[in-house]
Amino acid sequence: MTWDTLAAYDALTGGRSRPVRVDELCRIAAERFPGLVPGAEALAAEARLAQKDKRGLEKAQGAFLAAVLADPAAGAHLCHAMLLPREDSRRHLAEFEAKGKLELDGAKLARLGKAAVVTMRNPRYLNAEDESTIDGLEIAVDVALLDRKSELCVLRGDTVTHTKHAGHRVFGAGINLTHLYQGKIRFLWYLIRDLGLVNKLYRGLARPGVSPEADCIEKPWVAAVERFAIGGHCQILLTMDYVLAAQDAYLTLPARKEGIIPGAANLRLPRHVGPRIARQAILAERRIDCASPEGRLICDYIVAPDAMDFEIDRLVKHIGGSGMVSAAGNRRALRIAEEPLDAFRRYMAVYAREQARCHFSPALIANLEQHWDATNRRV
Repeated sequence: MTWDTLAAYDALTGGRSRPVRVDELCRIAAERFPGLVPGAEALAAEARLAQKDKRGLEKAQGAFLAAVLADPAAGAHLCHAMLLPREDSRRHLAEFEAKGKLELDGAKLARLGKAAVVTMRNPRYLNAEDESTIDGLEIAVDVALLDRKSELCVLRGDTVTHTKHAGHRVFGAGINLTHLYQGKIRFLWYLIRDLGLVNKLYRGLARPGVSPEADCIEKPWVAAVERFAIGGHCQILLTMDYVLAAQDAYLTLPARKEGIIPGAANLRLPRHVGPRIARQAILAERRIDCASPEGRLICDYIVAPDAMDFEIDRLVKHIGGSGMVSAAGNRRALRIAEEPLDAFRRYMAVYAREQARCHFSPALIANLEQHWDATNRRV
């Protein structure tokens, strides 16, 4: 049976009166409108398969969400829903306010003066992002923004155990390609990440019943880049207000070699480095050294690798000492000029459709086997 996508969305959200996140939206859509998107049983069977053996059932989710996002009213409603704090974040906020620290899968949170410091962690995989990190990192971002005792936020990578970089902090290696090849990353992971987690870094937390462009709970963000920011971690830098980078650190967007679309980098990177360099980075995986002229268009401060802790503390004191009254208003005003929510919505409509095609393309498998030696990697 063929269903009217927008009518289905209205039915699932009570005429757009109830916010529903994309994962829950697809779950209840499968129950109420059979055939619109795959159901739980089919998805569970698909999840057990290696990526090359999957049938691509989740492409229907991409088509469904692309149609919703393409509609101005429904798409804005869905973007708003994904910017609201997660239901479980309030419970973790109480713990953080009581203890001053929070330990989660994929992230931890602590205070440094007036800052809430979010540390990304997946030490075995160079702090790569995957299904084990996304919930914890989004909760940590929610809590950092909701925390009443902090005025700004810091994002950095934890110390890793990977042989080559063991004992060193790494900002992050992007998506976990080993898990991607093994079929352990669902398609909705991309939408949860970019409509939720990453967009919260850029736009803050939405309030119920109020447009995110009118009012959000937001604070300035500082990123501390050590070693490298690859793929998704490079994408994250494009949402930051201040970027500290070690002298020897570098950035890459190797999505071409992976066979996927690099999140919202296609939308945001040209604003930083211009369209030519953006195309070179996205289409030809150009490496950008943080200390280079191009790197300085993304990174605000270049520091000695062994001075990062000192420089984070210095910058936190500098930013916190100037008062935060106008910070949210200035961030909001800058976004209106550079990336209105409607422009983001239209981009994500294309992204949802095209990333679904990429995620299940034979080219993705071929690229991972050729460039990542995926067949010989261990989970």
